[in-house]
Amino acid sequence: MDHRKTNRQYGYLSPENNGVVVRTLDYQQVAGYGVGIIYIGSLNYPYLPGNVVNAYTYDFPVRLQPVPTDIPRLFAADPTIADDIIAVCRHMIDFEGVRAICAACGFFGNFHQQVAEALEVPVALSSLTQVPFIRNLIKPSQKIGVLTADKSSLTPKLLDNCFITDHDQLVVKDLRHAPEFSCILEYRGEFDNGEVRNEVVSAALELLEEDADIGAIVLECSDMPPYAYAVQQATQLPVFDFITLIKWLHSGVHYGPYSGWI
Repeated sequence: MDHRKTNRQYGYLSPENNGVVVRTLDYQQVAGYGVGIIYIGSLNYPYLPGNVVNAYTYDFPVRLQPVPTDIPRLFAADPTIADDIIAVCRHMIDFEGVRAICAACGFFGNFHQQVAEALEVPVALSSLTQVPFIRNLIKPSQKIGVLTADKSSLTPKLLDNCFITDHDQLVVKDLRHAPEFSCILEYRGEFDNGEVRNEVVSAALELLEEDADIGAIVLECSDMPPYAYAVQQATQLPVFDFITLIKWLHSGVHYGPYSGWI
């Protein structure tokens, strides 16, 4: 069965090739978005450059849309959230031309497989969906360090939904009770950015103290990418997060032509 949507068209217009027939989806309202990003619709804290929901993070357009939920429901994997996720994603796909779906919280991963089955475009609802690929990049004996907002909510169900089969290969540390990072989970509206950076870097170094044979680090939380550079500098390890994932998705669905001298 052909699951490609009728009238969906991939293409890159340039002065040399813009004399072509172009199509649009029925009732499409906007265009130019490669990746649609869902986020928690009820939050209150600063969104810095590098954060998934700060549009300045990207050098390409992304479509941001809220899902009507909050942190406690999402972290608890409330099954009633799934229909809302699918409805928001379908609107972006059908009416806004989005060609891939990502999210702005790793705990959307609880619904990754369910949503991927329901939609007709690539879906990656958690930065943790990169783990199986990263697993193939490092030595078989090495582990992957994971920094998360809340370790207690990083359940086997979530990991399974992200196709992570060997849970023992992860070394996990959270920042749920860090004095400044906890602002994010407690909706306090402000934090000391320098202190949050120090907390995230310290947690990364503690991962290495716990297990020296870590080959890469994954930042589960969508609020951690602003500190990915600092984590990499401190640990001297590859660091993956939501932004590496979103850039990868975008490159796959918005491939442009090469040009230059030969």
